[in-house]
Amino acid sequence: MTMRRRDQAALDGEGSGGTIKPPVAERRPVSDTRHGISRTDDYAWLRADNWQQVMREPETLPADIRAHLEAENAYTEREMADAEGLKDALFTEMRGRIKEDDSSVPTPDGPYAYGIRYTHGAEHPLIVRTARNGSDELVLLDANKMAEGKAYFQLGGTAHSPDHALLAYAVDEMGSEYYELRIRDIESGEDLDERIANTTGGAVWAADGLTLFYVWVDENHRPSKVFRHMIGSDPTLDVLVYEESNPGYFLGVGKTQSDAFIVIDSHDHETSESRVLRADRPTDQPRLIAERKAAEKYAIDHAGDVFFITTNSGGAEDFKIVTAPVATPDRTHWTTLVPHRLGRLILSATAFRNYLVRLERESGLPRIVIRNIADRAEHAIAFDEEAYSLGMAPGFEFDTTALRFTYSSMTTPGRVYDYDMSDRSRVLRKEDEIPSGHDPDAYVTRRVFATAPDGAEVPISLLYRRDMPIDGSAPCLLYGYGAYGIAMPASFSTTRLSLVDRGFVYAIAHIRGGKDKGFHWYSDGRRDNKPNTFTDFVACARHLVADSYAAPDRIVGWGGSAGGLLIGAVANIAPEAFAGLIAEVPFVDVLTTMLDDTLPLTPPEWPEWGNPITSADDYRTIAAYSPYDNVGRHPYPAILALAGLTDPRVTYWEPAKWVARLRATRTGDRALLLKTNMDAGHGGAAGRFDRLKETAFATAFALKVVGAA
Repeated sequence: MTMRRRDQAALDGEGSGGTIKPPVAERRPVSDTRHGISRTDDYAWLRADNWQQVMREPETLPADIRAHLEAENAYTEREMADAEGLKDALFTEMRGRIKEDDSSVPTPDGPYAYGIRYTHGAEHPLIVRTARNGSDELVLLDANKMAEGKAYFQLGGTAHSPDHALLAYAVDEMGSEYYELRIRDIESGEDLDERIANTTGGAVWAADGLTLFYVWVDENHRPSKVFRHMIGSDPTLDVLVYEESNPGYFLGVGKTQSDAFIVIDSHDHETSESRVLRADRPTDQPRLIAERKAAEKYAIDHAGDVFFITTNSGGAEDFKIVTAPVATPDRTHWTTLVPHRLGRLILSATAFRNYLVRLERESGLPRIVIRNIADRAEHAIAFDEEAYSLGMAPGFEFDTTALRFTYSSMTTPGRVYDYDMSDRSRVLRKEDEIPSGHDPDAYVTRRVFATAPDGAEVPISLLYRRDMPIDGSAPCLLYGYGAYGIAMPASFSTTRLSLVDRGFVYAIAHIRGGKDKGFHWYSDGRRDNKPNTFTDFVACARHLVADSYAAPDRIVGWGGSAGGLLIGAVANIAPEAFAGLIAEVPFVDVLTTMLDDTLPLTPPEWPEWGNPITSADDYRTIAAYSPYDNVGRHPYPAILALAGLTDPRVTYWEPAKWVARLRATRTGDRALLLKTNMDAGHGGAAGRFDRLKETAFATAFALKVVGAA
């Protein structure tokens, strides 16, 4: 039987006794030997040979692969048919918590203020400009009109020119994150003729308002070159400003808060290097700040005649801030301004004319510290809840005493404050409105700690209804990520209320691999220490049971991307701890991907996971936990895997192969579902309501597998 016929049988019929038969992927064994170790992959054929073309032209996906993915989608739809009403109800609830005609707090810049606004029922935003006082709104972009007739549309970054005459913006119409850069004349509302393909989605203006810098993405989706474009010129003649020769490094381009310098940043996950050129001299050659040094990172900002540099140089594990003269910024001229203090992780620093503002985390909680540059006096902004999220939104202006920051907690909707750094007063500019109603006092947020097998104390942020008994009977959604040093904020979410209001405890596991407890928390969950991420998550699940927050047979784990790796790993090592698992765009075929240096993220990811091409030890380490390579013959929880066909970060074939191997190997018959969005990439659907439909679908799965549907 051919592959197409087998999948068609799954689409067309049911098995004996009315049981729907899942798609069965054909086995086409491919063997590979590295470091004297051989393995066989039965499902390697699901990786399209023309995957680069598929990212740009999804219709070129080979027919046999398309047939299999569509068969999986049809099977998933039928298996979830009994939850269709629930999914619709969840979507209605989730949409009812969104203010459909919402808008951002306008961000001032000179005579104007810029922001976004949604109209009722619209999937995409309007980009708007008003006078500084908020009057005379002008719609700069209507993303809804641009999205008409397209299966996928995503508006990327927008940047107005310093003279407010032009707007650079980027669009992605495939979900593959190949953005086309466009320039709009604000007065006429018309786009200029030049369009620049294959960019990362952002652009930076020079001071003349006529010169743009952007990052070009190569055929393997690597941001490898920075170009300079002159308005009115042919983009094919754009000038190469800097090229990164190391395929393991990413390029980015930005600007200091002062607008005085264009910054070109080259980095991987543990090493970075920056170059600058004056914004008023855009044709100059970029000047190196400090040459790259293995395992040292730094980021720069500027005020006056000095650069402020946030760095882990010299063993500053949790980072410090140094200054360097603009004229001589190399390491030999660095002077410590904010010293390193173990346990206080400095996340970022922004320089205004008279103030240096840093975001830091201590004891797992964030705070903002304002420092007067002249007298070095400091004061902090912090909050009293057990768990919360805090962020800076510095805006466009440099010579200001106003700092905008955001705050939320798991019970408190997002708030936007304007804070006067001089007199220390704050003004609440906006609190997210929940049209269907929300009473923060009806909920409890807590932070508890689970003990990992090696004794580490792992924080867990909890949300549940105040009137819910903590008696060990509740279902629980346990979310985790645990990679790249990314900390999971204990922030507000309208969608998780649909679970909590149905009696769930919602828990975020702040596992190792993130920087939730400092840089060591990251180091202890990467490379050779990666298994700590997985055992931390399992420890969190078991702690919630032991403390009566969750029933032992009613926990659903959820994670996406590298968090999907987490989900795949715990499915292998502790399947009995979970009733169900949701893996969004899951990075589950780790060994194969890290062995393929043609893939977009592989070389830059070696510092995170190890390089199994050159190192036998790294090969064995990854092989020992890679979810796809460790699928076993034992019962698994119910599993929902979600994928995107044009995803350049976690390619569609990883979850497809994983589900195929699970089907062929596991025992038991709990739900095993794969749903591939054939019109989107890593982030799923781009529209705000279309994305809610995907969340409602996954939430319905969680409710179904614990019997709460």
